[in-house]
Amino acid sequence: MKAPAELKYSKNDEWIRVENEIATMGITDYAQDQLSDVVFIEIVVFEGDAIGKGETCAVVESVKAAADIYMPVGGEIMAINEALVDSPELINEDPFGEAWLIKFKISDPGELDSLMDAEAYKNLERDH
Repeated sequence: MKAPAELKYSKNDEWIRVENEIATMGITDYAQDQLSDVVFIEIVVFEGDAIGKGETCAVVESVKAAADIYMPVGGEIMAINEALVDSPELINEDPFGEAWLIKFKISDPGELDSLMDAEAYKNLERDH
């Protein structure tokens, strides 16, 4: 399972890259592997929206299942990856790069403390 060291991770299998107060987020390699072939993605937030930690920001559907994607920390949406609408398979091909979901300005940097580093994420106990 890939988990780049420079990222932070949620227990719900989202990743976040923070540069200054701007965060980019997506779903992890583990999540895309569990979903299998992603066939559809709906990003349910819009630029300018203020979304709280734990709120749904997207829904990913695969040949196996549908999964809600949650905000790892709260913030104001700055950009949405529109490329995923036409090419949802990018989530399987490049989950940590081209398949980022949203970029947002973090509202409370203290919430980052609730996320895991790569080592803790790799060692996370899983039900499946």
